[in-house]
Amino acid sequence: MRIVFFGSPASALPSLRGLIEAGHSVELVVTQPDKPAGRGRRLTPSAVKAFALERGLPVLEPARIRKDDSVLPRLREARPDVHVVVAYGQIIPGAIIDFPRRRSLNVHFSLLPKYRGAAPVQWTVLNGESDTGVTVIVLNARMDEGDILAQVRTWVGPRETAAELESRLAVMGARLLLETLGRLDAIVPVPQDQDRATLAPKIGKELGRIAWSEPAAAVDRRVRALADRPGAFTFFRGRRLGLYTGMPLDDRAEGRRPGEIISVGKEGLAVACGDGGAYLIEALQPEGRARMSARDFANGAKVSDGETFGEE
Repeated sequence: MRIVFFGSPASALPSLRGLIEAGHSVELVVTQPDKPAGRGRRLTPSAVKAFALERGLPVLEPARIRKDDSVLPRLREARPDVHVVVAYGQIIPGAIIDFPRRRSLNVHFSLLPKYRGAAPVQWTVLNGESDTGVTVIVLNARMDEGDILAQVRTWVGPRETAAELESRLAVMGARLLLETLGRLDAIVPVPQDQDRATLAPKIGKELGRIAWSEPAAAVDRRVRALADRPGAFTFFRGRRLGLYTGMPLDDRAEGRRPGEIISVGKEGLAVACGDGGAYLIEALQPEGRARMSARDFANGAKVSDGETFGEE
């Protein structure tokens, strides 16, 4: 099939790579414009753009696809049978959705109609779901509300981070996409049950702030869900600390204030939580410095029991 591919982050790459390896003709790749990244804030291409350029594929990167008049002429040149959309990052207008000779398909990383929106994997981990999956839908003008063509379910590991889960779902999604394209004419689309729909809106940076008054299990889910993007964090001695890895402890911390450091050891920093439990911080990143183990941070900063996280 002749395909125009819409995608931006690394999670879209397995689908793009799979289409090429399966012999489909990717006529055009549409992705997000280069964005500032890193300490130097240098303009950096999306993972999909970098891959496409390596493969010699034509790339289009409209800043606002809904208002860019150059997109439809490029689609006419590409003459796609199908549009494939995987984590593109912009709302695509109806004129583009309806353009292909056959259909526009979307690979979504949840079991729709659950977790419609921009951050389904992060909300899956944040809410402590035990299972999730991938859904291929017929794209329409409403956010993730198109008819279902295929769906596959998987478990969520008890210690799995959102980044790890997304990588796994991306591979599953690529496989499901290729299977769907292979029998596209035989599939009867199934409307979504609107009464079962839930939302997974974009995650704001402030949601990554740790509330030590929460139970240790909730703190753990927040770190696993948000450490990679947009960042889980707390404050210590008035400075921001990013949190990367840790785990709830069996130790109890009754009588300690939420956020109070109850022990400093080679495994890391044990911190009291709101349920009388404790959370072990294993790796962190002080503001303006590189990531390090909590033990190295504690040694360098001379952290002692009884100090408190969470205060700006």
